[in-house]
Order: sequence, then C-alpha cells, then structure tokens
Amino acid sequence: MKKEKYQPIKFPCDEQKHDHSIEWWYFNGNLKAKDGRAFSYMHTLFAAKPKEVKIPFLSKVPLKTLYFSHSLLTDNKKHQFKKQISPLCLVNPESFTKPLLWVQYDNTCLIEENKPFNYHLVNDLLDLNLKLIKKPLLLNKTGYLDLKTKTTYYYSLTHLATEGLIKVKGQWLNVRGFSWMDHQWAQNSFVRGDKWTWFSLQLENGTDIVCFIYGDKALTYHASLIDKNNKTKFTDELIIKTRGNKFISQETGSEYYLDYEIIIPAFDLNLLVKPFNKKQEMIFGTINYWEGGIEIKGSLKGKKIKGQGFMEIVGSPMKKNALNIYLNKFKKEILNHPLKSFSQELDRKFKAYK
Repeated sequence: MKKEKYQPIKFPCDEQKHDHSIEWWYFNGNLKAKDGRAFSYMHTLFAAKPKEVKIPFLSKVPLKTLYFSHSLLTDNKKHQFKKQISPLCLVNPESFTKPLLWVQYDNTCLIEENKPFNYHLVNDLLDLNLKLIKKPLLLNKTGYLDLKTKTTYYYSLTHLATEGLIKVKGQWLNVRGFSWMDHQWAQNSFVRGDKWTWFSLQLENGTDIVCFIYGDKALTYHASLIDKNNKTKFTDELIIKTRGNKFISQETGSEYYLDYEIIIPAFDLNLLVKPFNKKQEMIFGTINYWEGGIEIKGSLKGKKIKGQGFMEIVGSPMKKNALNIYLNKFKKEILNHPLKSFSQELDRKFKAYK
C-alpha cells in the first residue's frame, strides 16, 4: 500500500469535500421528547469515486463522483425502526462552494449556520439544529490513521447539543438531546471488503470516546477520548469482546453480535454496551451493516458511569444469495427513487459533471 502524505487538518476548509476515493459526513444522536419517549437517529452523506471504491453495482455509473445517503430513525421504547436509503443523490451545484459547509441534495439540507460546527440538518425524518460545545476531536491526535490496508483522515464532533423536530407516524415531534458527527475521507478504498466494529460513546460525566476494531486478519485497534474540559487521550491498546445477544437478519441471513464489553486500560475504563433495538440492519445493494443507538453502563476510574452512544458493525457476510438480495432490494430502491427515469438522470448528471 502506498501511503498518502499527511497534510494537517485545518478548519473550516477541511469540513468541505476532498478529492479522495471515499468520504462521508455522518451524524448520529439520541434524543428525547417532552413526554420521555426516546429516539435514535442517523444520517450520512457519502461521496465516492465509482471506479475506486470497488462496489460492483456502482462501478459502471458514468460519474466522476457519486453521492448517496443513508438515514434511520428508531423509537427506542417501541422498537420501531425506519430507514431511508438513497442510492443516487442529486446534489445542488452550489454545494461545497461556500466558506462554511453547505450541502443540498435531494430533499436534504446540511447547512452550517453563522459559524463552524453549528448545523441545520433537514430531511424527511429530521429537522434539527446542532451546536458543538467542545472542540473537534482529531483521532490519533493528528486526525490521520494508518489502518494497515489504507490510511484515512478522521475527526469527530463528539458533543453537539441538539434540538428540533423528528417525524413519527406522520407527525412532527419536538425533541432535544445530543448528537455526534464524524467526517472521514480516504484513498485506496476497497469498501466492499471492509470490516469494522465501531462505537461512539457519550458518558454522563461529559467524557466522549470513539473506539473501534478495523480489518479482518490484520486488525487495527484505536480509541480517542475527549473529556468535558477538552483534554484528549489516545491509545491503540484496548479490548472489544462480544457478550452474546445475536441478531440474525431475515433479509440477508447475516449474523450480528450486539452486546459488547469494552476495556481500555489507558483510560481506566470498563464498559458494557447493548442496543436499544436489535433489528437495525441497513442494506445498500450488496453491502449490509448494522447501525443503531446503544445504552452504556460500567466504570471510569473506579466510579460507576452510564451513557448513550451508537454502534456500527460492517462486514458480516450475507448468508443468503447476494444477487437476489441486490435484485429485490437495490432495484426496488431505484424504482422508488423520486426520479422519473434513473438512466436519464444519470445521463444528465454525467453531462453536467464532465
């Protein structure tokens, strides 16, 4: 693997799009309504070069950059899960041209208002205002990670105060809570074969942690921490082990272990995490992954601690025929996409981007 030469991350310019194989702006959060009902959400915008990301059903798309988005909203107490996957986002040509992050695509707006790290996120399920109350966390101190098979730039906005509206059964509901944002971009991207188990952890004492295992045979471990006073710590020495609670998808046959113990000696941290809802599989063509909110219990520096966060599990192989899943799922998504003609729109966008 030829390693990319590191360039220091600078804000606000590095909030914008980069000329890399794959990039995403990922938001998650745990929110509550006035009546105490709890919800989890996720929304991600992806930008990918079809020839480089090695996703079979995207490699023939005649665009220099393809945008797609994934969203979910879960009622944690009723265990009701709603997801939206757009395989082709129509991006406003003015996107990524303003001094602060401003992106408009399909029925979604991601707009940075007034100053860096203040966002307004709007789509069919969400209308949220997010305000950062900590400094950005650059993973591994520099925001640059060597994952053995690739290198990646990566920073997190770990504590975004959030309030606004979510749509539940056709009605808009006032909510508030905290969100998390990851921005990551990488070259040498082979997305189809990627595998990871990832956590964002927001503890009740104001400590936030991102940690993960990446890879299949050659594993990379990492954890980055930022406390309520913006002090940071980093380590590659951690243990993430399953504790059962297996979910088997009826659609793909994939198996996901959902309860974990996370031990990080350098942080004097021992946590148990489990999901609010088990049935949280996302399917994007021949790619499947588990994504959802988690509750956290454990100890930090010998004291009991609780919290909430998110978990993502990528790389669990499909047990059912991938071609049939693709035909039944992905083509249905394309047919339901708000375009009169998918192929005509591809042609139009191809000409516009040339």
